[in-house]
Amino acid sequence: MAKQFNELTEREILALAISLEEEDGRVYAEFSDGLRERYPATARVFDQMTAEESGHRGRLIDLFRSKFGEHIPLIRRQDVSGFLSRKPVWLFGPLTIQVVRRQAEIMELETRQFYERAMQRTSDASIRKLLGDLAAEEVKHSEKAGALEEELEAGPAGRNEEEAQRRLFLLQVVQPGLAGLMDGSVSTLAPVFAAAFATKSSWDAFLVGLAASVGAGISMGFAESLSDDGSLTGRGRSWIRGPVCGLMTTAGGIGHTLPFLIPDFRIAWTVATIVVLLELGVISTIRHRYMDTPWIPTIVQVMLGGALVFIAGILIGNA
Repeated sequence: MAKQFNELTEREILALAISLEEEDGRVYAEFSDGLRERYPATARVFDQMTAEESGHRGRLIDLFRSKFGEHIPLIRRQDVSGFLSRKPVWLFGPLTIQVVRRQAEIMELETRQFYERAMQRTSDASIRKLLGDLAAEEVKHSEKAGALEEELEAGPAGRNEEEAQRRLFLLQVVQPGLAGLMDGSVSTLAPVFAAAFATKSSWDAFLVGLAASVGAGISMGFAESLSDDGSLTGRGRSWIRGPVCGLMTTAGGIGHTLPFLIPDFRIAWTVATIVVLLELGVISTIRHRYMDTPWIPTIVQVMLGGALVFIAGILIGNA
């Protein structure tokens, strides 16, 4: 189970910072390698950023040795609640300047927020100074990110820290709600349609769908509330995020449940089937837009997965 950021000691904070700088440096190196053939100038920008991350890591290691000795515990971002889950670079497919710029902006902002928050967790003057210096240097990466605009055919897009903050908000706040919506839409398909075809009663199917939707909403709401207290990433209070995620999950299941309020069973399940197709289309669009997944594979995955759950419900109901 991940540890809360507020529970970390100064030793653990420095160890985590070392791990973060190493990971960021490797990501920038991957970006550089993937862009070098088509965008050599942009690749050189990431070469510089990789070297800077290596320098940050070296300074952190030197301070750690002077304070805590030679052994540096392995503490990774996934071991601490609140960090974003990053998609591996090799899953992005062919890299474009737009994709790497977006990822670099988010990485820079998240790392700077970490250093600013970490400064508040230590009383040691030398540690506070280094963390503050590194936070200031992360700001300079925004200027380097501006160099990524040079090879864009459309010219400068004017992206700044406000735009990066907006993207980070989408990933940290909006995306969990959308994940709840998608989970509710797909996970309740089988019980709703199994009940519908087992009983041939619209009202019974509605009750089962309502129960499944509310149950899934409660489960997802608690899971989101307990996942992160928001102290590091600014995702907001858990008692707000949890209900929002839960309500979105419930809404995802209610969509194809409401048609079963129609007394005529044939009409009800026909309308519900149409709603399911619309839901799967919306889910595909959401995944493509907010999760950087390729359009066609996303449609195939979502439609296939939804269809299998839908068919499973019908087969079970007719068993």
